[in-house]
Amino acid sequence: MSTETLESVVPPKGKPKWLRVKLPTGKKYTQLRGLVDKYDLHTICTSGSCPNMGECWGEGTATFMILGNICTRSCGFCGVKTGRPEEVDWEEPEKVARSIKIMGIKHAVVTSVDRDDLKDMGSIIWAETVKAIRRMNPQTTLETLIPDFQGIHTHLDRIITVAPEVVSHNMETVKRLTREVRIQAKYDRSLEVLSYLRKNGVNRTKSGIMLGLGEQEGEVIQTLEDLRDAHVDVVTIGQYLQPSKKHLPVKEFILPEQFKKYEEIGLKMGFRHVESGALVRSSYKAHKHIN
Repeated sequence: MSTETLESVVPPKGKPKWLRVKLPTGKKYTQLRGLVDKYDLHTICTSGSCPNMGECWGEGTATFMILGNICTRSCGFCGVKTGRPEEVDWEEPEKVARSIKIMGIKHAVVTSVDRDDLKDMGSIIWAETVKAIRRMNPQTTLETLIPDFQGIHTHLDRIITVAPEVVSHNMETVKRLTREVRIQAKYDRSLEVLSYLRKNGVNRTKSGIMLGLGEQEGEVIQTLEDLRDAHVDVVTIGQYLQPSKKHLPVKEFILPEQFKKYEEIGLKMGFRHVESGALVRSSYKAHKHIN
């Protein structure tokens, strides 16, 4: 097993053909795009230029980010800015709920930056956002893609209490690479968060990992086994792509056949859903994960 640091890896040149993205099209996409532009709505789909935006919007799914766009953590894979976040916008829950109503979203995914600067780490705004969405959009189902809240049960309990259909927290990578990839996060703590959620009443838990950072096949399989041991129901597996030259390099572009292999392994382990492919992201086919 290689022990070289990720920073020393020379990334492969040029993206392979299976990473080429088709421009989003379709009546539903065009309609939602028009609403987003008209009302200046904010979604991760647009700001992150997600390759699956057209497909997800066509199926009535969109992802929203709360608690600002500046993170207190400095993960090596993430394109979100790091620094001192702005003050909490206590009107944000209503704004997000209104955006979902305007767009006519059937299934909403809500995520956020890490807010280690706050005493509650943002968990109160999280809970209020879910409540506001429920009030304004009673037919909309929800997935909350949450930070680890440093594993503090009081904060996690706020998410459990408002009962989103799916609660997700991403492992992002294998154990050996966690310190370099996620820096302030801890592999075992993330597993404990997922396990705690499941044991304390969350109906459906979910996690995601990225490939191409130097992980070995055995390590990926071990991560999947760890997630099953934590009673996680859904897993997403996608290709890591370098957001900028300042971020960790891509060490390898994973072949489609390998993604398919991980999907088959995961399903045999007992996951309800395994989304595995180069362009898969955390909220890909999220509307199907409530079943």
